[in-house]
Amino acid sequence: MGQAETEQLNKIILGAALSQALSVVCELGIADQIQSGGPKSVTDLAVVTGAHEQSLYRVLRLLASHGLFEEKTDRVFDHTRLSSCLRSDYDGSYRAGARMFHALFRGWDGLHHAVMTGEPGFQKVFGQPMFDYIGDNPDLAPLFDAGMTAFHGPETAAMLDAYDFSSIDVLADIGGGNGSLLAEVLQQHPKLKGILFDLGHVVARASAFLQDQSLDDRCTVVEGNFFESIPGGADAYLFRHIIHDWTDEQSIQILKNCRRVIPDHGRVLIVEYVVPPGNEPSFAKDMDITMLVFPGGAERTSEEYRLLFERAGFQFKGVTRAVSEICIVEGTPA
Repeated sequence: MGQAETEQLNKIILGAALSQALSVVCELGIADQIQSGGPKSVTDLAVVTGAHEQSLYRVLRLLASHGLFEEKTDRVFDHTRLSSCLRSDYDGSYRAGARMFHALFRGWDGLHHAVMTGEPGFQKVFGQPMFDYIGDNPDLAPLFDAGMTAFHGPETAAMLDAYDFSSIDVLADIGGGNGSLLAEVLQQHPKLKGILFDLGHVVARASAFLQDQSLDDRCTVVEGNFFESIPGGADAYLFRHIIHDWTDEQSIQILKNCRRVIPDHGRVLIVEYVVPPGNEPSFAKDMDITMLVFPGGAERTSEEYRLLFERAGFQFKGVTRAVSEICIVEGTPA
């Protein structure tokens, strides 16, 4: 093996250090302590966050080499365009996304178990399924909501640009979380009405958010479990980053529950990353391993979605690709 190959493999194996470094500085709120154009010394940053000064410097030096922060003079750091996105007050801040991964990162220790058994690695490490663990930890649940919004929030604009929602009368957001996605759709389409459906420990936060957005008169919040039933009354059912959390059998159960209530003219919209063929890099392939380890689900190819739809009583209509890697997979009642 040559030097070039060794160096490339070294970078891959040490990639975990970069991910952890980003998560740690977001947990500490380092970005909030630096104003753009007002660099701050590591000494000051360590004092205000309680961190070990030399260790913090080494982490920031690593991040700066990847475009996160910039060392202006010796041990003094300022923001870059990328690190500015980590400030809590940044519009669409990524901080909550990194803090979410900081809280759950130990789940990666279960990758070997997942590969050997097909079971979620997270459950092996934490002793229970990921969503049960989040539901049992009240402090973690709102962080997870905020983290998912930070992680996936920018996709919403791309989704709205790529797919025409104007012909829909009532849109049901199944597993809609804190309501941020549905709120954006309703704000862009004033004649549209919404149904947000999620578990009991989620819907209270969603109701409060929709009320703050003055959308509670156009949106009904329904509590329930999509493995048991899905509410009727909509002509389009949206699942964004829901189906990828579950196995094929679980996903088919969810879609069958939708099939029972959807009208003949209705449509199902699954918003996910669709795995492309070939050996080219794709974020969908990265996310697929995350799904394998954490909830135990999968990112899928378009053919795999076609088979899911057929087994649940739907006809596969096609895939609409947005500007980002996000896709809208559409099905109609068969």
